[in-house]
Amino acid sequence: MGQASSQPQAQAVQIPASHPPMGDHYHHHTQHASSSSGSPPPGCPMHQKAAEPAAPAPAAKCPVKHDAPSASSGLNPHNNMPSDLTHMPSPGQTMALPTERVVSSIPRPAEDSEVSTGKWEYPSPQQFYNALVRKGWETPEEHVETMVEIHNFLNEEAWNEVLKWEKRWSGSEEAPELARLHGKPGELSPKARMHMSLAWLFPSKFHDEPPFDRHDWIIRRPSTGEEVRYVIDYYSAPDNPDGSPVFSLDVRPALDSVGSVTQRISVATEEAWKSFRASESRSS
Repeated sequence: MGQASSQPQAQAVQIPASHPPMGDHYHHHTQHASSSSGSPPPGCPMHQKAAEPAAPAPAAKCPVKHDAPSASSGLNPHNNMPSDLTHMPSPGQTMALPTERVVSSIPRPAEDSEVSTGKWEYPSPQQFYNALVRKGWETPEEHVETMVEIHNFLNEEAWNEVLKWEKRWSGSEEAPELARLHGKPGELSPKARMHMSLAWLFPSKFHDEPPFDRHDWIIRRPSTGEEVRYVIDYYSAPDNPDGSPVFSLDVRPALDSVGSVTQRISVATEEAWKSFRASESRSS
């Protein structure tokens, strides 16, 4: 889907043709917030390309706090979303924004009684806008709805990649749950650092641009109760000829256990074998 990614085992995704047009408003907003969300589903209201991905400037931060919340912080410990982020218009707001929240496809633990749907819910455009205003970011109100749709789309694609990994592990259709999530913008994963180093040696195979955002998602396997951490690196990919953006998501289990290490080695071997067979086929 989308253009080929320069990141091994990464999935390139593009905004589908049915998505509302994304014109200058999308790129305009990146001037104020060059990094995307650090809190997936209902968390942070940004998944965007970074204008200056390598510079840890304040403008590259998500409007939702990414640090682990304290008891007095007023943040939801599951997603770092401000608990008091209301649907009321912000002072000076000139147009009404929708207050309906979209239910995602991502299951949340049964003991989490905050919602009755059993799924994570995305922030409404009004909540999204309120979070931006709280951080002092200038954002055209008429573009907020499209920004929320992009945010939701990328989260769904990231979850689809998690499901692929989990199906390889279990061999079944059992759906894991997203228990917690943390955003780590500006904190490079070991794999991202390795790729940037390899770009100096193999510029045709690796890209030296860092990911514009990173998330750590902790999923729970219902049948065993085991929790597994996934790392997600978000990369910008070349835009389509029509100007619509393309993103590359590198989703994989963190190397926190023997099982995850084994799984990563197995998939890497499988990908290398497929690549070898494809090159042999082209040369024959």
